[in-house]
Amino acid sequence: MLKAEEEQFSKTLEHGLKILEQDLLELKGTVVPGDVVFKLYDTYGFPMDLTADIARERNLTVDEVGFEREMEAQRVRARSASSFGLDYNTLVKVDVATEFTGYKATSGSAKIVAIYKEGRSVDVLSEGEEGVVVLNQTPFYAESGGQIGDCGYLQVGSSRFDVRDTTKTGGAFLHHGVLASGSLTVGAPVETHVDADVRHATSLNHSATHLLHAALRQVLGEHVQQKGSLVDSQRLRFDFSHFEAIKPEQLKALEDIVNAEIRKNSAVETEETDIETAKQKGAMALFGEKYGDNVRVLSMGGDFSVELCGGIHANRTGDIGLLKITSEGGVASGVRRIEAVTGAQALAYLNAGEEQLKEAANLVKGSRDNLIDKLSAVLERNRLLEKQLEQLQAKAASAAGDDLSASALDVKGVKVLAVRLDGQDGKALLALVDQLKNKLGRAVILLGSVHEEKVVLVAGVTKDLTGQLKAGDLMKQAAAAVGGKGGGRPDMAQGGGVDAGALDAALALTVPFVEQGL
Repeated sequence: MLKAEEEQFSKTLEHGLKILEQDLLELKGTVVPGDVVFKLYDTYGFPMDLTADIARERNLTVDEVGFEREMEAQRVRARSASSFGLDYNTLVKVDVATEFTGYKATSGSAKIVAIYKEGRSVDVLSEGEEGVVVLNQTPFYAESGGQIGDCGYLQVGSSRFDVRDTTKTGGAFLHHGVLASGSLTVGAPVETHVDADVRHATSLNHSATHLLHAALRQVLGEHVQQKGSLVDSQRLRFDFSHFEAIKPEQLKALEDIVNAEIRKNSAVETEETDIETAKQKGAMALFGEKYGDNVRVLSMGGDFSVELCGGIHANRTGDIGLLKITSEGGVASGVRRIEAVTGAQALAYLNAGEEQLKEAANLVKGSRDNLIDKLSAVLERNRLLEKQLEQLQAKAASAAGDDLSASALDVKGVKVLAVRLDGQDGKALLALVDQLKNKLGRAVILLGSVHEEKVVLVAGVTKDLTGQLKAGDLMKQAAAAVGGKGGGRPDMAQGGGVDAGALDAALALTVPFVEQGL
C-alpha cells in the first residue's frame, strides 16, 4: 500500500510539474498567483508548499493570501452545495427518548410527543402539510449503520400521516412525512404501521452485508475493514479497505462463500451484552462508531460472522435466498466498493441477463449454447472487412493524391495545399499527407474532414521547411478555429475539434501561415 501511494504521488508530481512549468513560462512578474497555486492543488493534488519551494528556486514567490482566498471560496461552495432542505436531526431538540419496538413488531400503538413543521415545534399538523412526528415508542427503524430508515404510515382515526423516512437525533426517533388526510395533534394516540415488505427486503440485504464482510476477510485478508455501507430494499452497497481491484476469480469466490452460508440456512442470532464480553466473543466493531455499555451482538453461521449491530436482520440466512454481485470498483484511495442484490432482486437481475443472452443469440442467429462461437465468427469477419476497407481507402487516397497534387498553390516557391475531404478518418488523412509530401516535394499541407460528427485535421510540412514552418504551429491555429486542440512534430501534426461549420475557415489559414513564416 505504501509503495502504491508513493508511485501515485510520483505521478502527481510529474504531472503537476509539467503544468507548473507551463504556468511559469507564461508568468508576468515575480509572484505566482494564488489561483494558479490553488488549481495545482485542487485539480492535480500538487502541494502548495512544493509549489512554493520550486518558486523560491527561481527567485519567485507565491501569493499565499490569494491561495487561502481560493480555499475559502471552495469551502463556501461545498457548504452551499450540501445545505439543501432542513436538517431536522440538528434542529429538533426533544428531551424524551423514543422506545424502539421494531425488533419484534412492525405495528403497534404510541402517543405523539412532538410535531415539527419547517423546523419549528407546532401543536397541530394539517392535511397536506409536511413535517416530523416524534412518538414515545415506535416500530420504525431509524436510519443507522448504513440501513435506511423505515417507511409506512401513522393512523389517528381517519387521519393518516405517510412516513417517508425515519431518522434519529439523541434518543428521539423522527418520522418524516406528509399528512395525507385529517390532522395530527401533540398528545394524541396513534397506530403505527411499518411497510413490512420494504422492511423485510431491507433486512435481507443488511444480513447479506454481514456475510459479505466475513467473506471478504476470508478471500482478501483480515486487513479488510468496513468503511461504509448503504442498505435499502433494492440493493446493498458495501465499502471496505483494500489496496487493489478485486480479481474476477476473487469476486466469484466471494459469491460462492456467501451463497454457501445462505444455503446452510443457519439461524441469525442476537444477544445483548456488555462491550467487553462482546469483544471476547470475537465481535467486530465498526471503526468510528460509538457504542454504549450494552451492545447488540449479531451472529450468523455460528462464528462465521459475529458483529456488533443494532440493525434489522433476517431470521435465518436462507431467507436471503441468493446474493449476486453487480459491480466492484474504487471510491477513494485504499477503499473499494461492492454493490449487490439479494432475493427477488437477485433473481430479477439474473433473469434480465438471461434475456440479454437470448437477444444476443437471436441477433447472430444462434442459441445460448453456440453464442460464443457465433460471436467469434462475426468478430473475425468484421476484422477481415475492416482490413479490406483500409486497403480500399488507401487505394482511394492514392488516386485522390494524384488529383489533389495538381491543385496545390505556389506561395514563394512552396507548394501549399489545404483541402477538405469529409468522411475520412485521421488514419486515412495521415497516409494521404505522407503521399502528398512525396509528390509535391517542397510543401505545406493541411487536410481536414468531418468524420462521425467531429472535425479531424492533419498537417504536414516537408523537412526542408521545418526550420521556418512547423506543422505543430499550423495545427494549433487550425484546431483552435474549429473549437479544439492539436499539435505534433515539426513535420507532422494532428488535431481536431467540434465546430464543423468552421472547417473551411480553418483550412483557409494555411496560406497566410506560410506567407508569414517565409
